[in-house]
Order: sequence, then structure tokens, then C-alpha cells
Amino acid sequence: MNPVVPFKLKPGTAAFYRHVMECLAEAKVPFLLGGTYAFEVYTDVGGATKDLDIFLKGSDLKGALEALEGCGYQTSVHSPHWIAKVRDGKEVVDLIFNSGNGMCPVDDGWFRHARPAEVLGQQVRIVPVEEMIWQKSFIQERERFDGADVLHLIRVHGRTLDWERLVDRFGANWPVLLAHLVLYDYVYPSLRDRVPTAVLEELVGRIGLAARSSTEERVCNGTVLSRAQYLPDVEELGFIDGRLKQTGGPLSRQAVRFETERLRRELQNGEH
Repeated sequence: MNPVVPFKLKPGTAAFYRHVMECLAEAKVPFLLGGTYAFEVYTDVGGATKDLDIFLKGSDLKGALEALEGCGYQTSVHSPHWIAKVRDGKEVVDLIFNSGNGMCPVDDGWFRHARPAEVLGQQVRIVPVEEMIWQKSFIQERERFDGADVLHLIRVHGRTLDWERLVDRFGANWPVLLAHLVLYDYVYPSLRDRVPTAVLEELVGRIGLAARSSTEERVCNGTVLSRAQYLPDVEELGFIDGRLKQTGGPLSRQAVRFETERLRRELQNGEH
């Protein structure tokens, strides 16, 4: 883990990012840094970033927006169930309080297990590595797949991860974690000891005849992984969207409809 990460940014961009963090700190809004910045703290893999990802609890969003507007910035709620944005001209900071599929809400546990770091000259706390793995595991879009990030995090931190807490975070979505662990074994055959055998045995043991039997309800959980690639299943083939509350998911029909309409606007605008 690298507690100090030097990022090369335009002076104006760096000043904007620092000021956003200062505004939130002065307003006593609890927040964590995530995204590329936290990922580079945790791993030896760097990368460019187009914005700053700040994580906070949904209950603190209103206070954060008010504080940032008071500092002179434009704010908007980009999607009511998971993300808002702060703008300074073309520069953007994301305020994230859930995941796009609604499966990974920011709660007190994120803050209890957060780690200190220095980013852009600021003393901050970054999202826990377990929560980073949890959230990234569900990002499997055609244009963005975070599986490599998941495997890099396991490669570096597998020996010190709180595996019990990580498995608990996935809950009924444990097959998603198992899929990444199988890929990890394939990608890093010389480092398989980074994943405890007991964890694999537990997850593989959950796959039995009962678990493999088909359910009566025609559910497609693919939408939990990609909001775009499984739309034909739920819109044309009669499958029920796995994100919906009626299937045990976290989202209302209104939220799913909002995300789908937003996706189509992005496609029309050539953002993918």
C-alpha cells in the first residue's frame, strides 16, 4: 500500500479537487476517496482519471450538496439512487453513495474500515479495499469491465483481506465473487495462495444440486452486472429484471426505468 500518491494534474484541476475536499471537511461531511486515486494507493497499477470519486452516505448527500453550493460550485443529482456531480466548468467530481445497480450502498462499515492516505497533498481516508472489490466486481459493461482491477487488488492484498467481511458483503450475490476468484486462479497461478483455500471451499460448496436447480420465476440477474447488455432479455424475452425489489433486488421500477433512459441518452450522445 502506498500511503502517498502523486498525481499529475493541471494546476486548476488539482486546485478544484482539493477545494472540494476542503469544503466537505469544513462542513463536517464525512467522506472517503475512491476511484483511481484509491486504487493507486492500494496497488502498483496506476492510470489516468477524468474525475474525482468521493464516497459518502446517502443521508449526508443533502449536506454535501449544500456545502459545495455554498463554496460556489454547481451541483446536480445525476441519478437519485446512487450518484451526484459537482462541476467547475468542465471539471467534475462525483459524489457516490451507492452503486449503479443499487447493490453497494455506502454505510457505516465503509467508514469503520477506511484507511488513511495522502492524496493531492490532503490527508484523507480512502474506501476499504474490501468495499472496492465488492463494488468493482459488479462492473461488467461492454465498454467497462473492472475485473482486472478486482484481481489486482486481490493479488496485492489477498493475504490481509478481511475475507469473512468480503463474503458477507456479497450476500446472495456470492456467485459473482466466486467467478472472480476462479479467474484469479487462472490469471495468477503462481500466487494462488493469496486466496485462502477455506474461502474457495466455502463458496464452491454452495454450488450443489439444490443451488443448481432452476427457479420457477424467470429472472435475469445479468442487469445487475450490465445495465445495457441484458436489456433484450428483460424488454423482449420476458425475463424479470434482477435489480427489481420484486426479485429481491434493491431498486424500484422507477429507478430501473430512470437508469435505462439515462443509458439510452448516453448512447445517443455517443458517450459509449
